[in-house]
Amino acid sequence: MLVLTKELRSELKEPLGNLYTSLNEVKNSLSEYSYIISVGDVTTRNLIESHVYPRLGIIDNRIQRKDSDHEIKYQATILNAENPPGTITKDLWETIDHAISSSSNSKENFLIVVEGEEDLAVLPSILMAPENAVILYGQPNEGLVVVEVNKVKKKAEELIKEFEEAK
Repeated sequence: MLVLTKELRSELKEPLGNLYTSLNEVKNSLSEYSYIISVGDVTTRNLIESHVYPRLGIIDNRIQRKDSDHEIKYQATILNAENPPGTITKDLWETIDHAISSSSNSKENFLIVVEGEEDLAVLPSILMAPENAVILYGQPNEGLVVVEVNKVKKKAEELIKEFEEAK
């Protein structure tokens, strides 16, 4: 299990991609990507409501650390993973890997429901995403971050190296 350090926490508050105030600003350009990953309940729900269906959605049924009462439903295979706050577990990593490899070989969509917190799922998603993928996640109280995977893989690798290994 990888554990987020205090030093890294502030660095990860900065967007890993371009920040937009709303999905409407980028919705039309999403079709140029071969694979869409959404991380977060609001982001995933907003995409689905806009008829943009992520190949992989990752949610935890919480919005800004409070339980969410909305349902996210679309044609997707549901997987579960455990991931306590401030960590990236082997379970989460393997579940993301399974979903991406399975959906890359088919047209199947996957929705991972995380028991704990999904915030840090962006990093393993970047590292395992196929070429020309895009990841969307919410920046609390600011908007939507759009991450072009090809542009940030090296940065994600460097960030992962700064996590501590849990004993």
